[in-house]
Amino acid sequence: MKLHTTKYIKFPSGFWSGLQQLGIAPRDVARQAGLPLTVITEPKVTAAEYFAIWQAFSDLIGDIAKAIIGLVSVFESAQFPPDVLATYHARDYRDALCRMARYKQMCPPERLLIMEEGEECTIELEWQHTEESGPEVLVGITLAYLLELGRRGTGKVLNARRVEFSRPMGDVQTLEAYFGCPIQIGTSGNRLTLRRQDLDIPFATYNEELLEILTPVLDRTLNEKQNTTSITETVKWIIKRSLMGGLLDIQSVAKELNMSDRTLQRRLTEEATSFKHLLTQARHEQARAYLADPSLDIKEVACLVGYENQNSFYRAFRIWEGDTPSHWRSENVGSHNK
Repeated sequence: MKLHTTKYIKFPSGFWSGLQQLGIAPRDVARQAGLPLTVITEPKVTAAEYFAIWQAFSDLIGDIAKAIIGLVSVFESAQFPPDVLATYHARDYRDALCRMARYKQMCPPERLLIMEEGEECTIELEWQHTEESGPEVLVGITLAYLLELGRRGTGKVLNARRVEFSRPMGDVQTLEAYFGCPIQIGTSGNRLTLRRQDLDIPFATYNEELLEILTPVLDRTLNEKQNTTSITETVKWIIKRSLMGGLLDIQSVAKELNMSDRTLQRRLTEEATSFKHLLTQARHEQARAYLADPSLDIKEVACLVGYENQNSFYRAFRIWEGDTPSHWRSENVGSHNK
């Protein structure tokens, strides 16, 4: 049995590398967002969690404008996922923006609407698969990256004609210096307006051979109507995201999947598993992942995997590994780091 899971978003791995270049520890962002630390290495999140990570990043930086420009500037082209890489190697700026708008559909919740009229091209940011509006820092970075894409691709210092934000964005003067144009706050939407003639500038990074490889693959992925994630994988993923919240039962997971608990249990049975088994597996896998981080003490690990007290965690871990958490860590982590 397969489950359609379009509401889950793959978080770009390059984000975490960018944080480190800005002097921010990824674990601090995960904690600030109230998410498990394994989100850093298993970056599939819901729209709400996606927004929470961006908001946590903004909160830790302190100023929205500084966060926007800082991350956009340090994000290296080599860290781009295939869909973004295809835009970076497009024929010209217009081709790059069109590809970006098309392939953004595979990576919700952002959606880009491109309108060319007269001497201007306006790109408006909307949201898909969610009724929520993304945090200010995500709005700003999305629009800033569209300009950064043009600058990197053409090798020219391009400026926008106008940038509109519906909400306050921190230090407006800093943003105006980056975009090279006036910033309007309190507008009806979030928009980047470019000079239409700039869209015809060829990309110095144009790579026809690479595009011939990437484009068919990306188009096939985009046109797939069903996701092949199994119900077992999805349930375990939800459990891992929810362990810190305390009591977790099949009813709460079924509710998130918009089905009854009886239906969920039937589907799990069809895949030769059960909710109880997946809960145990999730705790075991998360415990090993957390114990591999020497900065986390055993009591904190116990809490992170959903145990109210350390003794219960010790008993469970002995069943899983035949060893205590502290001794397992010394044997499997300490020797590795020597």
